[in-house]
Amino acid sequence: MRQILIAFFLLWAAPVWADVRDPGTHFFQASFGDLKADLATAKAQGKKGVFLFFEMDDCPFCARMKSTVLNQSDVQDAYRAQFLVYSIDVNGDTPLTDFQGKETTEKAFALVNRVRATPTLLFFNLDGKLVARFTGPTKNKDEFLLLGRYVTEGAHASQPFTQYKQGK
Repeated sequence: MRQILIAFFLLWAAPVWADVRDPGTHFFQASFGDLKADLATAKAQGKKGVFLFFEMDDCPFCARMKSTVLNQSDVQDAYRAQFLVYSIDVNGDTPLTDFQGKETTEKAFALVNRVRATPTLLFFNLDGKLVARFTGPTKNKDEFLLLGRYVTEGAHASQPFTQYKQGK
């Protein structure tokens, strides 16, 4: 009887496990730190732009997003289909080339983009222009997916995200 219960549990839980993947390898993409070159890559791949997730070590809200939203396969697939997706450490000294080709660091780039809390989610279009900002964690994966659609549908050009969300 015990083996039947274990087998039943594993069959029931398998689809849930299959939908969860490590965000470090399945959401965020590896970057060489050249955002200007990344724009050319995004254009060549038919993406809508570049999505940057600003975070820092020991940020509980960043960790929660990674463990409840960014680890979901449908979220990963949706974002990677539309954007190049990178993580930026707001305290990082890693060299970075910004969208205009200027040499900087992750920390300095975060300051220039007025990132004052983590996580901060920034969307840049294919010209390297900031088109949408969301500060703090999203409530859940549905809100995060809606945020992506807000940008890809172009609604960011005519209304704030809160208004867009109310209409959905």
